Amino acid sequence: MADTAPFVKVIEADVPPVSTAGNDDDTVLAQAPFACTVTAVEYVPEAAITGAATNNRTVSLVNKGQAGSGSTAVATLNFDNGVTAAANNERVIPLSGTAANLALAAGDTLQWRSVHIGTGITDPGGLVRITVSRN
Repeated sequence: MADTAPFVKVIEADVPPVSTAGNDDDTVLAQAPFACTVTAVEYVPEAAITGAATNNRTVSLVNKGQAGSGSTAVATLNFDNGVTAAANNERVIPLSGTAANLALAAGDTLQWRSVHIGTGITDPGGLVRITVSRN
């Protein structure tokens, strides 16, 4: 009997800190190894992040596509009031509620985006872990 279980792959990549609260950073993480669906995204920051009401930060996994010009948000978390992340502990980044946004074609480029809101808060950088399942 043939194995019909989906092939799961975990992609891990380091992301740099954004040590100035008002700055942003885009980091290329990887390319999709095959046609797949993103099933989980986690961020393991090197230091704690404490969200704030007005001036905060949003982190996102973005599918830039094969040409590098896409803008599809795969997963996003806004560190606003009450949203935190502990140092060296994974924080789940909620996936898009749109199923099509989770689908990747082989070779699609994945980018980590860290963007300040208002005057922002710093981002300590760390590790991003993306779990994908072969279509």
